[in-house]
Amino acid sequence: MAGSLKIPRVALDTVGCKLNQAETQLLARQFAQAGYRLVSADDEADVYILNTCTVTHVADRKCRQRLRLAHRRNPGGVVVAIGCYAERARHELAQIEGVDLVLGNSEKSNLMGRLEKSGRLSRPSYSQAGSAIADFRTRALVKVHDGCNSSCSYCIVPLVRGGEKSIPIDRVIGEVRQRVADGYKEVVLTGVKIGLYRYQGIGLQGLLERILAETDVERLRLSSLQPGEISPELIELWHDKRLCRHFHLSLQSGSDGVLRRMKRGYTVGGYQRAVALIRDVVPGVAITTDIIVGFPGETEAEFEESYKLCRQIGFSRIHVFPYSPRQGTQAALMPDGVGDGVKRERSRRMLALAEESAHNFRQRFLGKTMTVLWEKQSGGVWAGLTDNYIRVYTKSSEDLANRLLPVKLTEALPANIGLKGVFH
Repeated sequence: MAGSLKIPRVALDTVGCKLNQAETQLLARQFAQAGYRLVSADDEADVYILNTCTVTHVADRKCRQRLRLAHRRNPGGVVVAIGCYAERARHELAQIEGVDLVLGNSEKSNLMGRLEKSGRLSRPSYSQAGSAIADFRTRALVKVHDGCNSSCSYCIVPLVRGGEKSIPIDRVIGEVRQRVADGYKEVVLTGVKIGLYRYQGIGLQGLLERILAETDVERLRLSSLQPGEISPELIELWHDKRLCRHFHLSLQSGSDGVLRRMKRGYTVGGYQRAVALIRDVVPGVAITTDIIVGFPGETEAEFEESYKLCRQIGFSRIHVFPYSPRQGTQAALMPDGVGDGVKRERSRRMLALAEESAHNFRQRFLGKTMTVLWEKQSGGVWAGLTDNYIRVYTKSSEDLANRLLPVKLTEALPANIGLKGVFH
């Protein structure tokens, strides 16, 4: 590409968590500011970059499929794999046909420099700095924490992300300010365990207080917390309406026996107390969660405990994962594995409950007027999110992108995908 007058096209793609998405956003800004043209992952590109996930075998398979598809779509382009799967199994990804470069988590921050130095990418001679950044994503994700010091028996994250580290608070404040200046209406704070954020004696509560006091962010959302990180002092901050009424509180199992084998560090009772504390202070709050079914040794009675607890709590969303052994974790060596057929049946039941719970939560808000951040449109139908994570759709010929507007929620849409809204 050296000497070419065209602007090289760079496609960035992501599998996995909001932390991965935040890191991909950062890379997108770096490439755009250097003058490269950002394109969709589905478009032809001179360089395709996949930020990979390896938390389950399904994530692994999805990453391999996307890399092969990218090579077929761009036979003359450069295909790059970065991130957690690349950290765990570099040689496995390097053997996929068409993959040119594999970089782990510690290397991906200098990805653009590596590509340019190797000659795989030539920086444009003139710049369109900042182009395409605003369209990359409506909500800005800001990384505040990385790594994990916990030892949950099933989890590969500490092995691929390393130990805990928090981003300096002034850097976080500066990035939030910059994202607001870029025009973003909502900022999502993300990390492996943001509830354990600590920098120079300042924890998550202090970080939130400073962001709310020192920036003009209109919406501030947290990506995920653990039940032991919920305190009355933290939840009191939600009296500030800029904090979104949405808590992703990982459960993983509703059985104390399974939680002990998972080494989760909390009990069902502790989880219930955290939920009650949140709901006492934050009316209309959405609480979403993760559930693993078929963990080694999970009996039918233990699964029923999980099922009944999830029904009792009434989550707004439940993400269901059949247990996936990860080499190098303690659980991968545990006896009494649960058969695939049993996992499928338990997943089916839990997914049906998840759909029912999501429907019941959304029904509570029919007839109410709520503020929606509109994100994208297809065929004249716009989609957006309320602060408590309800997906809303409306027809409009106006450009609603990145606008916060009040909408009356009028009816549930087929296939349980969300609610229909109309403007007054």
